[in-house]
Amino acid sequence: MTNLADRPTFDLLVAEGTTASGTIIPPETDEPGLGLLLAHPTTSRRDGAVAGAWVRANMIATVDGAAWGHDHLSGSINGPADLRVFEVVRALADVVVVGAGTVRAEGYGTLVVPEHLRGLRAEARCADELVLAVVTRAGEVPAPLLADPHVLVVTSAEGAARLGPDLPSERLVVAGTDDVDLRAALTDLAGRGLGRILTEGGPHLLADLLANGLVDDLCVTTSPTAVGPGAGRIVAGDPGRPAADLRLATLLRARDVLVARWRVA
Repeated sequence: MTNLADRPTFDLLVAEGTTASGTIIPPETDEPGLGLLLAHPTTSRRDGAVAGAWVRANMIATVDGAAWGHDHLSGSINGPADLRVFEVVRALADVVVVGAGTVRAEGYGTLVVPEHLRGLRAEARCADELVLAVVTRAGEVPAPLLADPHVLVVTSAEGAARLGPDLPSERLVVAGTDDVDLRAALTDLAGRGLGRILTEGGPHLLADLLANGLVDDLCVTTSPTAVGPGAGRIVAGDPGRPAADLRLATLLRARDVLVARWRVA
């Protein structure tokens, strides 16, 4: 989305830091307003749940808690407001970490930062290119992504053995023996200079990250729709896992859409 007319204006309802609540954030070419609100901590302070990194999750849900619409895809419940934030959050990341199931379901390909956000990315001193890191215990990744030099595969030792010579060793993040050790994997990414870590799920990966205390902030767009029963939530898995305590840091509104950024305690 590069046309300013296609991007909605945000009202800032809750603000953390120097930006005052009540501010209007109009669509701007290089998004300095959203860039300030959604910036990761500076390098010297980027020690969150993982040393040398700041781990952010970005998800969307409907008012009744659904993580996807009638087609089982998140694209059917998002819109221009969510996309505006989505693009900025990605532009401010070094690496996007996504579970292999979500990569397949949502049709992930090469990640490209829109031209109008290149200046914002350069000012934040992010990695030159946005990297995609696919998390797969079994080493199963769509073939086109294996050929993409900007894609890393985060897997277990068993998964790496299944991949064999199909992937250069420098594009492998091997963490754990028969399952992925997420803390070790994120630490490895930070060690590669990819300290601004963004995850877009899916729900099982987000649940694992939250349960292991590996998320620093969580951005959630609330889509003004209700899809009814059947859809999953933005977290999935064992209901007996401990809850994560959150604190509201930022709340934006674009008409009926709410975008919240929560700090994870």
